[in-house]
Amino acid sequence: MLNAEKKTCKYNEQLCKYYEQFRVYADRILALSNDSLEKTVAVALALCLVCAVLVSLATVALRPLQSYNKALDMKKNILDVAGLLQEDTDIDEAFKERIEAKLVDLATGEYVDGDVDEYDQRKAAKDPAQNEVIPTDKDIASIRVKAKVAKVFLVKSGDKLQSIILPINGYGLWSTMYGFLALEADGQTVQSINLYDQGETPGLGGEVVNPNWRALWKGKKVYGENGEVALALVKGTVDTSRSDAVYKVDGLAGATLTSRGVSNLIQYWMSAEGFAAYLNKIRTNG
Repeated sequence: MLNAEKKTCKYNEQLCKYYEQFRVYADRILALSNDSLEKTVAVALALCLVCAVLVSLATVALRPLQSYNKALDMKKNILDVAGLLQEDTDIDEAFKERIEAKLVDLATGEYVDGDVDEYDQRKAAKDPAQNEVIPTDKDIASIRVKAKVAKVFLVKSGDKLQSIILPINGYGLWSTMYGFLALEADGQTVQSINLYDQGETPGLGGEVVNPNWRALWKGKKVYGENGEVALALVKGTVDTSRSDAVYKVDGLAGATLTSRGVSNLIQYWMSAEGFAAYLNKIRTNG
């Protein structure tokens, strides 16, 4: 043991110096009475240090698992909005077989190259090198900045495009709501919506996750006859006798501001500021 210590000191004299100082201090502390304030404080500090090291090691060790679970949860939400999630669904396998991720330049609507698996649109929206500040008069979703490149998901059956899943976000009453809007291959007809990450009032604005309310979106149309974004929530219940009922969804009872926030984020992301150029190319190219 002494030989090992001498060998270590030979290669790292400064480290050995600190070790000797620590050992002398530790021996002095241990020699103190258990009633000593200095000993009590020293033991408490040592315990905190050991716990901090253990927590740090656990965080580092669990980081790959946390990243995997985060990615798995995102795949689950995408499969959900695509209508491909069942109780016995193998999420990784179903995602691999049916979903293709693409990067889209929002300004042009064109696909761009990049590491689609590693791209994080939320992080990109916070990076000045990858984001764009939204002019106040156009920021109806109240998000202030957006990533220049969006990550979209194509649902395919063989080589045939079945639906397009678009990431959306916007401010409600209490929180920024993040979700996905699934459109059919025509880039116009809504298949589903999934606002999976939000902090709205439970039982009121929080009803954006209610399956019954989400089901009301199916079959609704995004764009009006003149190409304007017509899809929006109404106060109360949609009057199905009206000609514009296909563009309207029931508002959330008692959650006017959350309902307005949902309408605003749809209006924003389906406009020229969002995915309009991309969806136009989808409709044009088939």
